[in-house]
Amino acid sequence: MKELKLALMGFGNAGQAFARMLLEKDEEIRRKYNTRVIVVAITTKTRGNLVDGWGIDLEKALKNMENSGRFDKILGTLENATSQTIADTVNYDVLVEMTPLEFTSGKMATDHIRSALRRGRHAISANKGPVAWAYKELTQLAAENDCRFLYETTIMDGTPIFNMTRNALKLCQVTEVTGILNSATNYILCELAKGRTKEELVAEGKKRGFIEANPAMDVDGYDAAAKVAVIANVLMEGDLTPTDVERTGIRDITREDVEKATAGDKVIKVMCRAYRDENGKVCGTVGPEEVDKDSIYASIEGTSSIITIKTDLMGTLTIIEEAPEVQQTAYGILADLMTIMKALPEGAK
Repeated sequence: MKELKLALMGFGNAGQAFARMLLEKDEEIRRKYNTRVIVVAITTKTRGNLVDGWGIDLEKALKNMENSGRFDKILGTLENATSQTIADTVNYDVLVEMTPLEFTSGKMATDHIRSALRRGRHAISANKGPVAWAYKELTQLAAENDCRFLYETTIMDGTPIFNMTRNALKLCQVTEVTGILNSATNYILCELAKGRTKEELVAEGKKRGFIEANPAMDVDGYDAAAKVAVIANVLMEGDLTPTDVERTGIRDITREDVEKATAGDKVIKVMCRAYRDENGKVCGTVGPEEVDKDSIYASIEGTSSIITIKTDLMGTLTIIEEAPEVQQTAYGILADLMTIMKALPEGAK
């Protein structure tokens, strides 16, 4: 049986959901892919780091997080090791990047992935930063070192946007992408229309886990801008960073603005766009717009998302993701892992 060793960079909600999914699907993975998946490293910012070349006991690690919020030393906690040291030195086959987004540079996550690829290890990123800031470099590194760099979870959780375009839209050129891609701001705008306050909605979203610990990432459009950069770079061969995206958030949107739009048979949505200008340059924008109530975008409620992809050969395709939970994020990571497993040679260790 083949063996695949994972290093998990980050162990928040998504990391823990992915670990549970690995436990739940272990027998099926072994049967369908003839592969034993083990986690040999887990890094966190404040809860400790784990390294065990024989495989970390994920059930115990998850219980630690549930009971005390920190790893027990008996599991192999490394107090002084940094996540970068672990990315640089531990013997793993796949690095799974799940640390929080650094909007201004994507540096830490990019450094983790850069190290893995240079070592000939595969990398899966749920973090938008590396794809938004260093997509071309990392893609080239993966090619040079005969490994994979995958990132399905960076847009709309586990929705197979990139797998679809990669496998089902061969030879199609993507000419424009439009969508509602930040679930937090969509939820806030929908609930403002019901008379609730922005402050209580942000607090609720943080508690439920769909608003960032720093709400400005959502409210000021930073998260959405990073997603537009990812889309532009992957689907349209752009060379954008998040700071290249024209960005306006919803901080200044009031309940009165929402009510005024409603009176005019419109709703306010934060629209994300990647497109080519008259000179063929790939551009990106994020900002609130008034959308007609009969538009498909107006029907996207709460934490749901939508993306519309225009192509030259296949026309226009629209995908809706309804009210995702962290399970979908975990599945997106697992989907990328299955892509890697399918390509493993027999006898791989």
